Amino acid sequence: MTLEFTDPNEVLATVKASSGRRLIGLTSLGALGVFLAYIAFTSSPGLGWQLFLLVCGGAAIWMADRMRRATASVIELTPTELRDGDGTVIARVADIEALDRGVFAFKPSNGFLLRTAAGTQDGNVWRPGLWWRIGRRVGIGGMTPGSQTKFMSEIISAMMASRP
Repeated sequence: MTLEFTDPNEVLATVKASSGRRLIGLTSLGALGVFLAYIAFTSSPGLGWQLFLLVCGGAAIWMADRMRRATASVIELTPTELRDGDGTVIARVADIEALDRGVFAFKPSNGFLLRTAAGTQDGNVWRPGLWWRIGRRVGIGGMTPGSQTKFMSEIISAMMASRP
């Protein structure tokens, strides 16, 4: 049995960050950054520690901004590709070799892990809280609801099973 799709750009499933998880994550990272900077200016034991705390605080605030931008987007599954809402191709469906949702898989929270074909390395990308790609492995999930990622992974599994 093969699945037939008439429109290659038809969106079959979407995954977006949960607003509650997004609020908690961004607030936590932002507060950590502000707190570290506050400690650096008010009660630092020395210049080295003050610089260390300022760098860590700045990194936390920078990370919160990266996470804010990444989780504002959405992941879309079409018959031909898995893509970010900004058009970045995460993985081509034809290149997906394996899908892992197991408890012991190295995957994001509430998500799944894809392994793509060897010749399809598009570079390492990280969108904190939404997806990442390192080499042949792609992790989908993080601040996403489990129901959305499970639905998307089921569709990908069905598409993989229907290949000739």
